[in-house]
Amino acid sequence: MKLPSQIGPIHFVGIGGIGMSGIAEVLCNLGYTVQGSDVAESANVKRLREQGIAVTVGHKAENVTGADVLVVSTAIKRDNPELMAARAQRIPVVRRAEMLAELMRLKSCVAIAGTHGKTTTTSMVATLLDAGNLDPTVINGGIINAYGTNARLGAGDWMVVEADESDGTFLKLPADVAIVTNVDPEHLDHFKTFEAVQDAFKNFVESVPFYGFAVMCIDHPVVQTLVGKIEDRRIITYGENPQADARLSNLAASGGVSRFDVVFRDRASGNMHTIKDLALPMPGRHNALNATAAIAVAHELGMSDDAIRKALTGFGGVKRRFTRTGEWNGVAIIDDYGHHPVEIAAVLKAARESTDKKVIAVVQPHRYTRLQSLFDEFCTCFNDADAVIVADVYAAGEAPIPGIDRD
Repeated sequence: MKLPSQIGPIHFVGIGGIGMSGIAEVLCNLGYTVQGSDVAESANVKRLREQGIAVTVGHKAENVTGADVLVVSTAIKRDNPELMAARAQRIPVVRRAEMLAELMRLKSCVAIAGTHGKTTTTSMVATLLDAGNLDPTVINGGIINAYGTNARLGAGDWMVVEADESDGTFLKLPADVAIVTNVDPEHLDHFKTFEAVQDAFKNFVESVPFYGFAVMCIDHPVVQTLVGKIEDRRIITYGENPQADARLSNLAASGGVSRFDVVFRDRASGNMHTIKDLALPMPGRHNALNATAAIAVAHELGMSDDAIRKALTGFGGVKRRFTRTGEWNGVAIIDDYGHHPVEIAAVLKAARESTDKKVIAVVQPHRYTRLQSLFDEFCTCFNDADAVIVADVYAAGEAPIPGIDRD
C-alpha cells in the first residue's frame, strides 16, 4: 500500500528546516495538502508559502487541529506543544525519514549516504540524471544552484535523495541504488560507538534489493573494509585505488576546474572502458571523487559518455559548498558548510590548490559534543591554512560543556 492521495493535511513541525522543507515541497507538488510551523521566518519558509503551503511562525497546540498526520524531525523535543497536542488527539506522528520513505516508494531511488559529501554527490547525481532525460525527483540536504531549491518533483521514474545517517533513520529508506562516500566517527551522541556507525552503514547497503546495487568508495579504508564484509549484493567500487571498478584517473586542477578520466572495469570480462576529458567546475580531490560516484551511477543506468561529460561540465554546484560569495580588496571569500575535521581539511586543501596566495580559515565549531570527541582531529585539520580565526561554538541546541570552547 502506498501513501493514499486523500491523506491530509500533512503538518510539518519545523517545516523550514532543510531536511523537512524538501519533503513538504514535493508532497505539495504531488497534490497533497501540506501545512506546517517553524520558530522563525526564513528563506525556506518564504519559498514554501510561495508554493501555496500555509506556514505558521511559532509552535502552538492549535496549529495541529484537523491534521491527519504530524511529521517531526529529531530536533523536535517531546515537550513541543504541537507534538503533545497531536498525541493527545491521537493524530499519527512520523519521523522525517519515515515520510521520506513513503515518497521513495513511489519511484526507483538512488540514496546517497556517507559522513561527508552527501549533499554535493546528491546534487551531482541529480544533475547527471536530469541531463540523461530521466527527469528525477530530487530531495537534497542543500540548495542546488541550478534549481534554486533543495527539492524538485520530476516526471521520471527515478528519485535522488540525500540519506542522513545522523539519527540512524536512514535505515528506513528503501534505496534501489545506494552510494556510500565515506564513514568516519561522527554522530556519536546517537550511535555511542564508531562500531555502531559502521554497522549502520553495512545494514544500509545490505538493504538494497537484489536487483539494485551499491556504489562505495574504496579509497576510504573503513568503506573498503565494509565492502569485504557485505555478501550477496552487487557492489560497484570507486576511487583512485587501482582495484576500483570505477577508477578516478589523471586528476589535475587549474583555474578552479578539476580535470580527470574515469576508467570502468568489468569484473566478469575484464574489459575496460574510459570516459576521457571530464571537467568539473569545482576544485578538490574530494569533489572529483564525489563526481566519480555520480558518474558510476549514470554509467550503470545507461547514460552515454557524451551526456555525462556535458552534464558534469555544466554542474552549477551547491549553496555553501565551496561557494565563492564575493571579493574584498582582492581577497576571494569562499563559504563552505564543512564542520567535521575531515571536511575542513578537504576544503582547505582545495583552497590551497586553487591559489598561490595565503589561505585564511575562519571557522565556527558546530556542537560542543563534536568539538569534545574530535578535539585531536580539529587540532590537525587546519594544516593547509596560513592563519586560523576561531569563532564561538555554535551550540545547535546543546548545553555548553565545561572546558570545551573556542579557546
